[in-house]
Amino acid sequence: MTTTPAVSNLPDIPDVMAQVRREFASGRTRDRAWREEQLRNLIRLLDEQEDQIIAALASDLGRSRAEAWLGDISSTRSEAAFALKHLHRWMRRRRQPLPLPQYPGSAWVQYEPLGVVLVIGPWNYPVYLTLSPLVAALAAGNCAVIKPSELAPATSTLLARLVPEYLDSEAVVVVEGDAASTQELLAQGFDHVLFTGGTEVGRKIMAAAAPTLTPVTLELGGKSPVIVTADADLDIAARRIAWIKCVNSGQTCIAPDYVLADHRVRDRLVDKIIEAIEEFERGRGSDGRRIVNERQFARLAMYLAQTRGTIALGGRVTKASLSIEPTVIVDPHPDDAVMQEEIFGPILPVLSYDSLDDAISFVNSRPKPLAGYYFTKSAAVGKRLVDEIPSGGAVINHVAMHCLVPQLPFGGVGASGMGSYHGRWGFEALSHRKSLLRRTFHPDLRLIYPPYSERTLRILRKFF
Repeated sequence: MTTTPAVSNLPDIPDVMAQVRREFASGRTRDRAWREEQLRNLIRLLDEQEDQIIAALASDLGRSRAEAWLGDISSTRSEAAFALKHLHRWMRRRRQPLPLPQYPGSAWVQYEPLGVVLVIGPWNYPVYLTLSPLVAALAAGNCAVIKPSELAPATSTLLARLVPEYLDSEAVVVVEGDAASTQELLAQGFDHVLFTGGTEVGRKIMAAAAPTLTPVTLELGGKSPVIVTADADLDIAARRIAWIKCVNSGQTCIAPDYVLADHRVRDRLVDKIIEAIEEFERGRGSDGRRIVNERQFARLAMYLAQTRGTIALGGRVTKASLSIEPTVIVDPHPDDAVMQEEIFGPILPVLSYDSLDDAISFVNSRPKPLAGYYFTKSAAVGKRLVDEIPSGGAVINHVAMHCLVPQLPFGGVGASGMGSYHGRWGFEALSHRKSLLRRTFHPDLRLIYPPYSERTLRILRKFF
């Protein structure tokens, strides 16, 4: 296995694509042994290079060691280990029953790799959300081009160095660069593109993929709501909401974006969320840079400056360190920017509702979210919320945990994304399900062929 450097200059991209397509055409990646070797090597990369990955995430995002392990390393490793364990079953062809007119014969579906897959990673979880889609691509037997986010430069550089050291560098290539590199890549045409990022950029990715009819999986975002009913366990709900909201300074696509609490328990819930945040932050110390860059920092600071709600906790911003305190805003106006745009930061609006109908109407009046989170002791209420609020996924009595279950498809709906992956769902998303029908030579009924008499047509109508 040869080692090739990452490619960062645009003129090299067509040559890289030609190389990777030749590798796929060779048929090497179709073999189960090749796929399993890549998955084992990916797990080895995560195990052996954990310290370097943690250091890169600290440099890019100020991420603590614990959050780096939980959010990027452990989650990616679990996805790869699950695929490795189940790959032999996923690859089996699946026999299908036939209607009577198709006998004697047999039918099945077999899974074939698509070809060359482009993975465009984001900056907020630059290891997990780049390598987890790669797990699906490798399990399905594809070659892959990885484009890490330039907004997490230390992690991008690390992936560009480590991926060719551990994986088949002729079949898996890392291309670094900015948006121009992404556009140049998309212009080459791929067999599938999997992009994780914001909705507006997702639209551009889809538009750039359209001229080459490249299918896309878009993992986007949106304002994922939390609904807390009066019968919920407020202590547990508050801890779980506060925990996931504070992870990675709120820069998580499935973080709780805002909370709708029953008016009878809203104030108590706010107090408990504040207590939980203060407990989690106690002793944390300085994590360095909290927000990824100045543009994102300015956007979040503007939300705080313009809100008409009451800041019950936090609210202080420090431009020098790009840090924003975990902040709770009570009763922001529904038209405030913080309630109109995906927050993607450590700011949590909390509003009250009078009836469940009001809460459902409020959420459904906005674009479909990536996830919905519902805290209630009532199975009937939980079912109603899940059934009546469209969302990419949903969790009852917790937040964001569905993303860590490889048995569940992960994806959005509407403006929060299209398509899904993880586990078998990722394998299928990046495979072609080929339909096969095999017939025997005999019998070969003459009545099936023209010309058709009235009598023949009567028989065929009954037969088919």
